Amino acid sequence: MKRVLTGIVLISMILLLVLDAPYWLQILAAAGIAELALHEYLVLADASGTQVPRWLVLLCAAVLFAVIYWIPGFLLPALGISGLLLLGVCALRSPTERVLADTSFSFFGLMYVAYPLALAPLMLAQENGKALFLFLLVVIWAGDITALYVGRAWGQHRMSPTLSPKKTWEGAAGSVVGSIVAGLGIVAIGGLLYAHGTVVLMYPQPWWYWGAMAILLNIAAQIGDLLESAIKRGAGVKDSGTLLPGHGGVLDRIDAFLLALPVLWCVLIFQQLYFM
Repeated sequence: MKRVLTGIVLISMILLLVLDAPYWLQILAAAGIAELALHEYLVLADASGTQVPRWLVLLCAAVLFAVIYWIPGFLLPALGISGLLLLGVCALRSPTERVLADTSFSFFGLMYVAYPLALAPLMLAQENGKALFLFLLVVIWAGDITALYVGRAWGQHRMSPTLSPKKTWEGAAGSVVGSIVAGLGIVAIGGLLYAHGTVVLMYPQPWWYWGAMAILLNIAAQIGDLLESAIKRGAGVKDSGTLLPGHGGVLDRIDAFLLALPVLWCVLIFQQLYFM
């Protein structure tokens, strides 16, 4: 029940932010989520044998979100400057044999957590960005739920016993099907709304495009989930945190999103460059 109630609250807040919040609030919310998830990641990093400069990594993440509000085109240069700054600080504060490890863990935290979440407000600011973002959320959520129930009912063949013993190939296949059905479902709803004069959800491409997109995003989400499991296994913990009742930590809830959103962003950029 804790898991269900927490999920309902989180989904309601996310939908409200996506559909009705001003841009500055979307950035602020994404920054807050990034800071919480990044802190959990840094705890895992230290448990893996490093001593990262947490305050500086969190500050660099905050700067990235300030950049996307004031100078969005400077996001990647800001990320690069952050990496050099982290190297300089780690070189001065860490033992020489740990400089590379501390810098690598620190910078990877920005790449793994902060950068993908910084793309969320940028995606919402694009033309038809809200519809694309909702498609992404629905595909991830449906795939996650379907994988859970299909895996419990029919799962026999372990996908990766070392990283995630409970995940099965049957659950993974069910996840893909669930994402396709849910993705095409929201596309159909968007078509019905458009037929009645509402343009909140616009999905102009043919149905097979969105079916393929659902498969691509589902695969990215499942890989993202496994990647976070690998990080936790390396740190010797089960969950990244305990902030969300019944769900573990913030990083546990957004792990699939951290890989799926950059994939969707890359597809959007590719379309803008070559088909528009």
